[in-house]
Amino acid sequence: MLLLLGFRERDEVRTHIWTEGLAVDIASNGHIEKTAKAALDAGDGLLRLAPTWVPRSFLQPGKRLKLHPDDLYALGKHRGGIDERWFGSTTSADNEGAPPDEGLSYVVHEGKRFTLRDAVACLGGAIIGDAIWDAYGRWPVYSKFFDNMGPIPHHLHQGFEQAALVGREGKPEAYYFPPQLNAVGNNFPYTFFGLEPGTTREDVRRCIERWNQGDNGILDLSKAYRLNPGTGWWVPPGTLHAPGSLVTYEPQWGSDVFGMYQSLVEGRDVPWELLVKDMPEDKHQDFDFIVDQIDWDVNVDPHFRDNHYLGPIADGDTESEGYVDRWVCYGTPLFSAKELTVQPGAKVTLKDNGASGVITVQGRGRIGSLPLECPSMIRFGEMTEDEVFITAQAAQTGVSIENLGKECPLVLLRYFGPNVNPQAPEVGVYQKG
Repeated sequence: MLLLLGFRERDEVRTHIWTEGLAVDIASNGHIEKTAKAALDAGDGLLRLAPTWVPRSFLQPGKRLKLHPDDLYALGKHRGGIDERWFGSTTSADNEGAPPDEGLSYVVHEGKRFTLRDAVACLGGAIIGDAIWDAYGRWPVYSKFFDNMGPIPHHLHQGFEQAALVGREGKPEAYYFPPQLNAVGNNFPYTFFGLEPGTTREDVRRCIERWNQGDNGILDLSKAYRLNPGTGWWVPPGTLHAPGSLVTYEPQWGSDVFGMYQSLVEGRDVPWELLVKDMPEDKHQDFDFIVDQIDWDVNVDPHFRDNHYLGPIADGDTESEGYVDRWVCYGTPLFSAKELTVQPGAKVTLKDNGASGVITVQGRGRIGSLPLECPSMIRFGEMTEDEVFITAQAAQTGVSIENLGKECPLVLLRYFGPNVNPQAPEVGVYQKG
């Protein structure tokens, strides 16, 4: 068994593979390319990924990601509790005090480890497909679970033009609430979205002006929607939202930009710095500029639910074959996601248009030659067998997935990159039946 061992050196957390008493790193691109090719050959186009844990200093963990309770603050109380796990990520987490590789997924092969980012940089289209490699020169998306005890501050993610002002990229995202992780809803399973129709820019500006007077009252201008496991939402850039306390699977663009517009959440201070984090420095006190980050048409849309709610949609009639593949995040060409359920004893050859990141949320089985098992408890730094990356060629050739359990369905979530699934449903199709 491989074990990821985290240790602290000069206040910097470093992570290494520990196998038979040796910590193994791969330093040069030549070695990474060679080992990445070996990993692809051994896995028939599949890469085994280690768990990637991310803390947030301004939030309280919800304790449902199967991380051992003693490890919720494994990175130190000053870094905050671990409330996120990232999947197939080549994007660094933008956290103060974080090491450069925080948020990056690591490939594990025969006691060696290297980042998925480095593997993609070395092998390009052999991993993510030529179309995405030629267009972006990287894997430009990722997904994650976030899990909090209560709500997140009302915030938005900048669009591409706005983020470019500080040398970054915008961040569209989508939500899905996996039933397997949401037996308990925690403190506030409701999400505020947008602004009430009729809200004016002056209303929001006054909230910004009241930042240091306690609760700035921005939630008074919004509406909360009850969250239901097995459903989701499409959240384009510029949309104010205060996510609730369900565990959320969140495919998104490969960026970590945001602006928090709520000054207090559950009585906890939200620093001004988190409002202006991804705005030009000379605009940090420009209230009009801050308000203009909001996409007004989206936020005051009187039909917001109709235009953003995502219900699951089965891709074909396959129940009689022992499996169902459902669209769970859709409505944008930038990314999409599906939930595959394979019944006990069933086996399916899965073909997709392109690469995907996969996480197992229920059961045990096999994908290609690699075992799959959803763990019941994970220690920080421990290796698991629940996450893989399916390369583009393997996806197009077909990957065998088998449920080895006797009673429990095998359930996988997987997300895809830009323009991979033009056949995905449009928002609103679910409501129309």
